[in-house]
Amino acid sequence: MQFDESITTPPLISILHREHAKYLNEKVKKENLSYGLQPMLVTIYKNEGIIQEQLAKYYNLNESTITRNLKKLEEKGLIERIPEKRTKMIKVTSKGGKIAEKVMDYDEKWDVKIKECLTKEEYDNLKNTLLKICEVLV
Repeated sequence: MQFDESITTPPLISILHREHAKYLNEKVKKENLSYGLQPMLVTIYKNEGIIQEQLAKYYNLNESTITRNLKKLEEKGLIERIPEKRTKMIKVTSKGGKIAEKVMDYDEKWDVKIKECLTKEEYDNLKNTLLKICEVLV
């Protein structure tokens, strides 16, 4: 697909975001997951005992969004929330762990697709630029 060079960055970012979502949804649908649930399951798997507030901060989402996604993961039997003083620790179940192990490298595979379009220097510049933008705007 060809793009006019006068295009601003928001539509380009949006297109990449949607393509990544389609890619991920296709990969995780056989595990009964979605674009929004897969990264959260993997994060919980990698950070056993994480709490909801940490997830909200990590994903830069409000806690009500995190709560909805946690409820979906819990209903699927993939996580459990364990009361711990004033909060709840979140842990994956054995079923959730097996699924997390299957789907945890999909973002790395997407990154490989990006690397195939760029030189190493271009990729490094892209990543550093994105990090800088996120640090400033988020």
